[in-house]
Amino acid sequence: MKFSATRETILKPLSAVIGVVERRQTMPILGHVLLAAQNGKVMLTATDLEVELRAEAEVDVAVPGEITVPGRKLYDICRALPEGALVELSLSGGKATLKAGRSRFTLTTLRAADFPTVDEVAVQQSLTIDRQGLKRLLEKTQFSMAQQDVRYYLNGLMLETDGNTLRAVATDGHRLALSEITLQESAGRGTQVIVPRKGVLELLRLIDGEGPVTVTIGANHLRVETDQIRFTSKLIDGRFPDYERVVPKDPGNVVQADRTSLRAGLQRAAILSNEKYRGVRLALDENKITMQANNPEQEEAEEELEVVYGGEVMEIGFNVNYLLDALSAVDSDEVELALSDPNASCLIKAPGEQESRFVVMPMRL
Repeated sequence: MKFSATRETILKPLSAVIGVVERRQTMPILGHVLLAAQNGKVMLTATDLEVELRAEAEVDVAVPGEITVPGRKLYDICRALPEGALVELSLSGGKATLKAGRSRFTLTTLRAADFPTVDEVAVQQSLTIDRQGLKRLLEKTQFSMAQQDVRYYLNGLMLETDGNTLRAVATDGHRLALSEITLQESAGRGTQVIVPRKGVLELLRLIDGEGPVTVTIGANHLRVETDQIRFTSKLIDGRFPDYERVVPKDPGNVVQADRTSLRAGLQRAAILSNEKYRGVRLALDENKITMQANNPEQEEAEEELEVVYGGEVMEIGFNVNYLLDALSAVDSDEVELALSDPNASCLIKAPGEQESRFVVMPMRL
């Protein structure tokens, strides 16, 4: 194998796939990137056995072939080379040699045949989605995914289609985020899958720019393809909770507030909240909300904000981080907090919007 290209031509696809290459691996080959050069292109593939990333670039192929090389080392070398440098990568005697100007690097290799790749996805459903629409879905829900929860099905994000709508839902049992977009073309029958946390974060990193992406749903995998990048993730085998039951239906007490002011007030009150539980108490009165926090050192914070509110007088406690995350995901200048009583969940959304909704469970303070 032998090919040459500019530093930037190789670095771009390498940057796209390097996210799944862990520095410490149980299997040495998982620290490698598979390079396959032929027909004027080089294909780079990386995997951690849960997520596979594949990207390609147009290069000058002198001798076609394929081999695996240490991913992080190749990435660090390419990053350290000067801009515009012409890079030549060749294989001889079981070693890969990279030359650029007066620089020369020799890397160990492992057989391409031993590199684990995902079999072809058995297509159950295929969707064409606007790239920015998919990115928006992930951004507005991913922060509610659980981390290392024993309920493994919460350590990911649920994607669901009913034919005309694509919906993303994430929950860690204490809060829930839901967002949906209307599909330009009907997807046919409904499907529900759970994408693991790492896959969601990698996909979010990769989706950028304009144009459509193709989403393929298989029995065990989800695949997303753009012009030059192919993302494949295993799916979590489990049943996602009935999220519709969690979303409050028409709670009667609605606070309408300036989102920026409310967020700033909560951030200030949070400074003196309990570092472990992060609790903040909201006291609702006519056209007024008072945010209170205290900690074991007997320190207290109180913030008062004028709002539009004509509901019941009540006090309710929340994890302030959960409120802040939800407020950050709301796009509009105004925000609605809807409650039915002091023991019920809070529904947070932009006024009049149904596409993105956020639910935060109360906590006792």
